[in-house]
Amino acid sequence: MHVVLAGGGTAGHIEPALALADALRRQDPTVGITALGTERGLETRLVPERGYELALIPAVPLPRRPTPELITVPGRLRGTIKAAEQILERTKADCVVGFGGYVALPGYLAAKRLGVPIVIHEANARPGLANKIGSRYAARVAVSTPDSKLRDARYIGIPLRRSIATLDRAAVRPQARAAFGLDPNLPTLLVSGGSQGARHLNEVIERVAPYLQQAGIQILHAVGPKNELPQVHQMPGMPPYIPVPYVDRMDLAYAAADMMLCRAGAMTVAELSAVGLPAAYVPLPIGNGEQRLNAQPVVKAGGGLLVDDAELTPEWIQGNVLPVLADPHRLYEMSRAASEFGRRDADDLLVGMVYEAIASRHR
Repeated sequence: MHVVLAGGGTAGHIEPALALADALRRQDPTVGITALGTERGLETRLVPERGYELALIPAVPLPRRPTPELITVPGRLRGTIKAAEQILERTKADCVVGFGGYVALPGYLAAKRLGVPIVIHEANARPGLANKIGSRYAARVAVSTPDSKLRDARYIGIPLRRSIATLDRAAVRPQARAAFGLDPNLPTLLVSGGSQGARHLNEVIERVAPYLQQAGIQILHAVGPKNELPQVHQMPGMPPYIPVPYVDRMDLAYAAADMMLCRAGAMTVAELSAVGLPAAYVPLPIGNGEQRLNAQPVVKAGGGLLVDDAELTPEWIQGNVLPVLADPHRLYEMSRAASEFGRRDADDLLVGMVYEAIASRHR
């Protein structure tokens, strides 16, 4: 069996694809896996690092929404679709699994031409253009939110790295707090604006940090590798405030924390829900509003708070985040609500859908 994965560009597309690849290999170590990618995406580093074959096709960026530019896409895609077809023929692909983005659409159209079954996974609450088009031809469609608009979609969550999907936060907490130099017993706020950081989150947390420390809260703050680390003057006897450029072991960061302040990317929401970590979600104020839609279901279930970027202030954190961190019972209830909403088995469920799609071809 050979499966071709189409989902390059950003980590939000690549990480679920690699989690599926790992799950396919766990079930059948002989399965062949090839990831489609372009020269400019993160996949050029992430896919080989995980030991999978990467096959490059030309990049054809897609407009975010229907525009006059959309008319030119088929012509520009022609060469890219041909390149994808050659990869599917070379690998004798049994299935194409797409995760959206501009690598996915050529993969879908090539698979349609060759009669190769298509499985689609949509991570965001608001589907992208590639998956909207691809879903018309797909044998199976998987989504990360229960109220997706894609037709005949099955709600499974997002395939996650095993280090996250299998994380027992309580069991790992002592080791995790020691690794970051945190106090083993104090309530802990984790702050991160994603892999690149978020300047507004950084500025607000720097201003409110002394107040939180005085209230007995310690802070682990991933500021982003391109942002300046704040100057911290640690007062004797005060809970620690630990800024770091980047966290490469998010499983340990999640285990160390009692609550998180973060953006609401689909992967972040899925990971926090799966491990049962309550969060104050601050959706990115640009784009098509998908981050707010990503966070709303878990917030509605009681597993988090939601605040607009413009309303995130030190005063908001004092009035909304601090009362949660200072109340062990409320933390427990929010953690339980998040974990009940979260899905840890999306990778295995998606493997099942791949096998279903392949079987449907031979009926």
